[in-house]
Amino acid sequence: MNLSSLNFFRGLRAENKQFAVIGLGRFGKAVCSTLHSLGYEVLGIDTDEKKVTQALNDRIAAHVLQLDSTEPNALRAAGIFEFETVIVAIGNYLAESITTTLNLKEGGVTHVIAKASSETHLKILKKVGADHVVFPEREMGDSLARILTKPSILERFDLDPDHSIVELLVPEKFDGKTISDLELRRRYGLNLLAVGRTDKFEINPQPTQRLSKGEVMVVIGSNKDINRLPI
Repeated sequence: MNLSSLNFFRGLRAENKQFAVIGLGRFGKAVCSTLHSLGYEVLGIDTDEKKVTQALNDRIAAHVLQLDSTEPNALRAAGIFEFETVIVAIGNYLAESITTTLNLKEGGVTHVIAKASSETHLKILKKVGADHVVFPEREMGDSLARILTKPSILERFDLDPDHSIVELLVPEKFDGKTISDLELRRRYGLNLLAVGRTDKFEINPQPTQRLSKGEVMVVIGSNKDINRLPI
């Protein structure tokens, strides 16, 4: 998640208890099911009668409707424009996805989150007004590549394209050394934020604290500097 994404999510109201999800494929069903299980009121929508019936049978949403989201009048009649947040999960049908997103924004929906299936799709969705675009396939690919090449990095928070906060296993080269011994800022240009186990961290640890293999450390800095760590 980068800062532009963070700014979007800051705009969401915690008290918002209603969501509409348009498109009940695998992604849309997963969003519906999770929101519903968390106690939120979810309206699922699809043009496919079989998918609507299946969603009703699986009870993944409080309500499920069959309608054509490319028709503004159908969305208005169903009260979709009254929702504060709508997720457009139509990933594989570009025209329907783009038209639906445009209809929702023109209808006054405050937060429209849309799923993209390609870079071009992503760019168009943003141009027609999507407030936030997710690209699950690319994100999963990025995540897998990072896991395969840097298995010691457990979590990564992208601040911008060049800087990140990462949670990583203490490298074997750092085992038994104090934080002061490592001289992270001088040698790597990184700042250490926390050290500990996955269930308990010490924030701003003392320079005299000794690190052990198997522990976790959290650092902030440029991606270039992070990649220089002995991991």
